[in-house]
Amino acid sequence: MARAQLSIDLPDSVWISQVSTRYPDTLFRVLAAFPDDDEGVALLELTGPDVVDVLKEMHDADGVEDMEPLERDDDSVLVEFETSEPLLLLTLQEAGLPLEPPLEVSNGTATLEVVAPHAKLSALRDQLDAFGMDFEVGYLYESGDSERLLTPRQQELLGAAIEAGYYDTPRECTLTDLAEELDTAKSTLSETLHRAEETAIKQFASNLPRFADKDLA
Repeated sequence: MARAQLSIDLPDSVWISQVSTRYPDTLFRVLAAFPDDDEGVALLELTGPDVVDVLKEMHDADGVEDMEPLERDDDSVLVEFETSEPLLLLTLQEAGLPLEPPLEVSNGTATLEVVAPHAKLSALRDQLDAFGMDFEVGYLYESGDSERLLTPRQQELLGAAIEAGYYDTPRECTLTDLAEELDTAKSTLSETLHRAEETAIKQFASNLPRFADKDLA
């Protein structure tokens, strides 16, 4: 299971891309959303200095079928709306993924976090390509507890090696220095670090496209 943050460039033809681009200081946060046939229903929080103008733009936008402000203060408003352009909702649905709020839109770019098997992330990538949406990956890593990948002893020695500068370029200490500092046999230290490095590198490589369908364990 992988956890990824995606920044997706929304098509210029979509109303939320148009409105958020016209009001770049306003943050659109989708707090909940679900599909309704070919439409979508969402709970949206708007934050920024132009929320009144943004609400007016939303009301008049093609693609917004209905909307109702629920709560409001000086620079934010909570609004429920229906849209005939639930583009990201449909994209995720086609990839077999739920929308995990919050989804944030700012200046025509949507940012969301997805937790899914690698195969479904690949399906999402294909769907984004099919809809003509460019995207960047902010981060990608295994969603499980990373400490489970290494034994406690591997964690201890790897952490000590990093702190001592063993992995710096150039190195701040040698394997011999590190073994003396940790009062452990050089051969034992080398073997333990190598196993920890192997686990970490293979875990990282499993996120690369060429290894997506391979078992590197």
